[in-house]
Amino acid sequence: MALFNAFNKHRLLLYYKGDISALTLFAQHGNGSVCFPTPLPALSSALEQEEFEDSKVSTHPSTLVNAINRLLHLDNDLLHAEAGFSEQIDAPGGIITVHMARFMLLDPPHKLLQSRDCRLRTLPELRGRPPAEMELLRRAYVKVMES
Repeated sequence: MALFNAFNKHRLLLYYKGDISALTLFAQHGNGSVCFPTPLPALSSALEQEEFEDSKVSTHPSTLVNAINRLLHLDNDLLHAEAGFSEQIDAPGGIITVHMARFMLLDPPHKLLQSRDCRLRTLPELRGRPPAEMELLRRAYVKVMES
């Protein structure tokens, strides 16, 4: 239960990017969400940068990555937190901060994720997700392509 406490006000987007091909895939839960470990609440919406709330206390993204590794039973060196990606979502229970982590592998971990009831999807395959998730994916894709 303590693992989920780290995610009361935080979520992670997990992605794979091929170093040679630039193929970019986002992890999607069997429940359809791209937010880990749980979906965003209904009626959530992405905030614009100028609307972000400053917090005196924050959770470092690597703490979230370590928690996801334990929840999904992943090796500790498989995911790395993506520096510079932090988006805020206005949710009915308060602000949720979303960070991103990259799979550090040469090939997409399709079978590994399938064994955890997840899939890797391209951006077009994720069309139709709730508006807050689509905006997160758009911002994440821009960040990935700029890096």
